[in-house]
Amino acid sequence: MSLPDLFTSPRRTLDPIERISEVLFGLIMVLTFTLTLSVAEGGQGEVRTMLIGALGCNLAWGVIDAVFYLMAALAQRGHNLTAFRAARSENDPVRAQGIIAGALPPMIASLMQPAELEALRLRLKQVPEPKKYVRLTLDDWKGAAGVCLLVFLSTFPVVIPFTFMHDVTRALRFSNAIAVVLLYVMGYAFGRITGRRPVLIGVAMVVFGAALVAMTIALGG
Repeated sequence: MSLPDLFTSPRRTLDPIERISEVLFGLIMVLTFTLTLSVAEGGQGEVRTMLIGALGCNLAWGVIDAVFYLMAALAQRGHNLTAFRAARSENDPVRAQGIIAGALPPMIASLMQPAELEALRLRLKQVPEPKKYVRLTLDDWKGAAGVCLLVFLSTFPVVIPFTFMHDVTRALRFSNAIAVVLLYVMGYAFGRITGRRPVLIGVAMVVFGAALVAMTIALGG
């Protein structure tokens, strides 16, 4: 990647942790609807209302998350551009090196020697001036669409039983079982990514997810 690409290249759509977070968010939101459904009074009308509410809520939050994704992409690119111009315009080499180091990931910056930072500073001097403002790219919009879909689609596994089963009690049991499995799978994946014990983290995620749902319901969410 050339240096000017820092101001035009797409933000990575979602890393594994972000994917897990988005799915968990969608699961918790839909569970706040399914778990408040009254089994005793759960007729077809109430089930339909719950399904529409769950799908609509997750779609709305998917759109909101997508907007935040675009804002983050624009902010990151703007930060890169600001740091680039500050380093180029700074006449003091030591201060310019400090700006460059501050723009790097902390671990990478800690390994850089002054001579290496100076080499980067000199290379920045040779880079053509980028456009005045950063902008969103088509890939950014695709990434935002992916974020929205991830939150929205996480609704379906939990609500599917209510579309095929007329017995609300059975549908709710199947729905809860699916939710528990999905929470465990997300926890297991999180454990593998973070180097923890996947099975233990999977179980902990089920407990943690249940606690979050209970808190959300108790607070009127």
